[in-house]
Amino acid sequence: MCFGIPMQVKSIDGFTARCEAKGVEREASLFMLQHEEVSVGDYVVVHLGHVINKVTAEEAAAAWEVYDEMLAAEAGGAGR
Repeated sequence: MCFGIPMQVKSIDGFTARCEAKGVEREASLFMLQHEEVSVGDYVVVHLGHVINKVTAEEAAAAWEVYDEMLAAEAGGAGR
């Protein structure tokens, strides 16, 4: 299973965005959203190195709440 990861755009160079989430930075292609305005500070969903969607800060935070719960549940079951 693959997840799109909500990240905040930190810089843009052409069709490449430098994005950050939880202290991790990655470059992602903006090509799939070339007809939509994406700006520094926006929140986007990154999947397999491509920005696939713009989201609100609230939507990004809600997704990270779910991801954090999943990670906590996995860590809690690691010793079983």
